[in-house]
Amino acid sequence: MVTTAAAIDLRSDTVTRPDERMRAAMAAAEVGDDVLDHDPTMRELEETVAERVGVDAALWVPSGSMGNLIALMIHLRRGDRFLAPRGAHVLGAELGTAAWLAGGMPDPLAAKPTPQELSAAIGGKGPYYTMRTSLLVLENTHNGAGGAVTQPDDHAKLVAVAKEAGLTVHLDGARLWNAAVALGLPPAALTVGADSVQVCLSKGLGAPVGSLVGGSVEFVAEARRVRKMLGGGIRQGGVLAAAGLVALSRIDDLAQDHANARALAEGLTEFGWQVDPPETNIVLAGVPDVEFALAGLARVGVLGTPMSGKVRFVTHRDVSAEQIRDALTRIHAVH
Repeated sequence: MVTTAAAIDLRSDTVTRPDERMRAAMAAAEVGDDVLDHDPTMRELEETVAERVGVDAALWVPSGSMGNLIALMIHLRRGDRFLAPRGAHVLGAELGTAAWLAGGMPDPLAAKPTPQELSAAIGGKGPYYTMRTSLLVLENTHNGAGGAVTQPDDHAKLVAVAKEAGLTVHLDGARLWNAAVALGLPPAALTVGADSVQVCLSKGLGAPVGSLVGGSVEFVAEARRVRKMLGGGIRQGGVLAAAGLVALSRIDDLAQDHANARALAEGLTEFGWQVDPPETNIVLAGVPDVEFALAGLARVGVLGTPMSGKVRFVTHRDVSAEQIRDALTRIHAVH
């Protein structure tokens, strides 16, 4: 079976396109030179996000990868070891910049480490030639674990262990908004104790581009310098910031994406696919042959991606509940 119907794109929640409201806001944005005078709309977005995620200040960056890299460049000294959950974005999806540009030595933990496992991984003090462990990177939601949510208590316990050992903590919250909606909590409740936080506006919320990295006022001042060093200084950034402000007004809409993910997972399970119930908007489906499954899906116009040895589907605001039902009908026809 090959379909000529429009594809249902479930590759990522980054494939959304700005709607008319967002485009109108971008066209009407008040702008200035952000490198010279700090663009006024960009300032508004940064202050709004800082308040939402519970940090003193925030800085817009073109991508979440740049936001994470900036944080690691500030927190790490060359040769420092840092810890992150297995499958974390900073370990496997940022082209090794944590080591190449930030100078850190990555060491993976379990995908969902316990405080005891973290403490054992940090270890104790050794002789002068012992590798220095200085940073813990957490990820909420955890993309590679299927959009898994870290509960506030679990986050707090890991942060406490890290702080007791003298480590700095960076939170990759690219999909922190999804975690907050899933738990019914404000985003700031999920960042407690982190020295820096990165959040994304182009995953799920529908902005065409942009993330923010935040922390103390001093951290953000240094982050602005590092962003410029990496070529991320922007001029009339208010055009993009305006899209971000509209995106922030749509956080509650993520609940529908989560409902659509559950419906998709339930349908796939009925077809015999091996699927764990999703916590947010990412569905990981186990199949005998991932590439074969993806090729079959493409023939019927359902797009997914490989991840962690499974087929990944990501629901988002540009795919409706009706389209999810349509996707299941198409999938049933070939599997």
